[in-house]
Amino acid sequence: MRITELLKKDTIIIDLKSSTKETVIDELVSKLDHSNKLVNRSDFREAILKRESQSTTGIGEGIAIPHAKTSAVKTPAIAFGRSKQGIDYEALDGQPSFLFFMIAASEGANNAHLETLSRLSTLLMDEAFRQKLLTASSVDEIISLIDEKENEVNQEDEKPVVETVNSDSPFVLAVTGCPTGIAHTYMAADSLKAKAKEMNISIKVQTNGSSGIKNKLTSEEIEKAATIIVAADTKVDMEPFVGKKVIQVPVAQAIRKPAELLEKAVKQDAPVYQSTGKSEDRSSNEGKNERQGFYKHLMNGVSNMLPFVVGGGILIALSFIFGINASDPNDPSYHPIAEALMTIGGGNAFALMIPVLAGFIAMSIADRPGFAPGMVGGLMAATGGAGFLGGLIAGFLAGYIVLGLKKLFAGLPQSLEGIKPVLLYPLFGILITGLAMMFIVNDPAKALNDGMSAWLGGMGTTNLVLLGIILGGMMAVDMGGPINKAAFTFGIAMIDAGNFAPHAAIMAGGMVPPLGLALATTFFKKKFTKAEKDAGKTCYIMGASFITEGAIPFAAADPGRVIPSAIIGSAVAGALTMMFGIGLPAPHGGAFVIPVVDGNPLLYILAIAIGSIITALMVGFLKKPVNKN
Repeated sequence: MRITELLKKDTIIIDLKSSTKETVIDELVSKLDHSNKLVNRSDFREAILKRESQSTTGIGEGIAIPHAKTSAVKTPAIAFGRSKQGIDYEALDGQPSFLFFMIAASEGANNAHLETLSRLSTLLMDEAFRQKLLTASSVDEIISLIDEKENEVNQEDEKPVVETVNSDSPFVLAVTGCPTGIAHTYMAADSLKAKAKEMNISIKVQTNGSSGIKNKLTSEEIEKAATIIVAADTKVDMEPFVGKKVIQVPVAQAIRKPAELLEKAVKQDAPVYQSTGKSEDRSSNEGKNERQGFYKHLMNGVSNMLPFVVGGGILIALSFIFGINASDPNDPSYHPIAEALMTIGGGNAFALMIPVLAGFIAMSIADRPGFAPGMVGGLMAATGGAGFLGGLIAGFLAGYIVLGLKKLFAGLPQSLEGIKPVLLYPLFGILITGLAMMFIVNDPAKALNDGMSAWLGGMGTTNLVLLGIILGGMMAVDMGGPINKAAFTFGIAMIDAGNFAPHAAIMAGGMVPPLGLALATTFFKKKFTKAEKDAGKTCYIMGASFITEGAIPFAAADPGRVIPSAIIGSAVAGALTMMFGIGLPAPHGGAFVIPVVDGNPLLYILAIAIGSIITALMVGFLKKPVNKN
């Protein structure tokens, strides 16, 4: 398949009207949508923005390649846009971007499509070709230029051969990979190979792209290599490189600084890679992983715990439909269906919540050897009354205990390497974690849980309203980010402790931003673009489903007006929920669990509606009308 089978005349904009990164994205997304290449325009735009949040696709040299692989794409396609004056696209070299290729790959795209999309990045490495695109006078000329260039390109990157330039030079290997595996993966590979040829260095590059691993490194080549460059922003299997000198960098560095990397590789100026027992997940922002280590481990636990919380919590809430005590065989309101729902949801799914939280926190810290000690520590927290807080402590405690054991046993003979994960780590990890939970953690954590529950239970109306303002507002600050997740996690902990009021305020606060923006796009149409009005329709569903992230595109486009409006509306909803005495035993579900709230469901709906209307009115009054030109 050729590139021009994906890049058509009706997906080319020869003179972009945009002047900012956001509007370039909107203009190209709109072009793809009008050409009937998308299933859902707003979902595709969100996927593009999500990729941009990982690292800019403005790769420098005047090029930007925004791309996404998502089910929102109907037909794989490329949109091309050109800006003669240049646009600040936050490019890696800090210079304006002039040529924009937006790649739309569907989740079901076959290898032929993906290889064609990745081939585009190879063509763009040629400066003369880029200059021709900049000066082309018509859409037909652009199509013709791309066809001619594709005919010239030798696709050696798809052939499993070693490019040996100089048998006397040190042999260098490289692996490239980006989150979507479409553009940066192949540009990095081409950049390294071109510079290696220029520097007379022998090299082989493995690409970890969407269509699979190409030019795979063999064990013989790894053994022979002087240094291995891993330029990736995604997971790479590092175990074959144990004992070798390895340079690990973001994929963009291989595109921008190939000579610097190759010089270091030839000099073998790199640390020897030591086994960690897992694949490496490279962040495109250097130092980000260290700064966000705690949050990353916590979110690994929370995200894996959520299916148990959501499924179990909603089943518990459904059991209350038959009566608040209908699951108790000794209660006059007893119903066997209520008992079944409570047994499955509360007795089993919800009972696993804290052990799973602790197990996956520990696994994030120490990989698989940390999982068993974390699970056991979490179970001890749950059965010992230490609750959610005890589970958090158990997860981090088990993870770092196993890391300590790895260092402690690092000096054992190589012949004993195989028994570490199956005997030494689980035995000592579970023992030490268990003892710590029994004699150090459980009692203080239980006392703190009991004290917090008593404090919340004894709060007056004024203090409860203040708590509702804080929790509701937190849900709208970053709409799914760390502050939002902190409030949500607190709510789950309170449900586990038997206090349902805080989570009612949290869910109301989380539903308001998308619902408020949906109302704003409906009643203040002149303040929004057509794309935003289309996105507003989806926000009704996302808001009703308690998916706060639905408001993110609006917040990203106009943070100064949208975010304060959302925070105030959410804070009001949280305050009213507390004032009305609403409790929520289900941790998720949005509008679908309102019938089972502890309190008056109509008042809960009223609180959410008032908060949403406040957000809608503020956005409507603060935003300026859209410039039709």
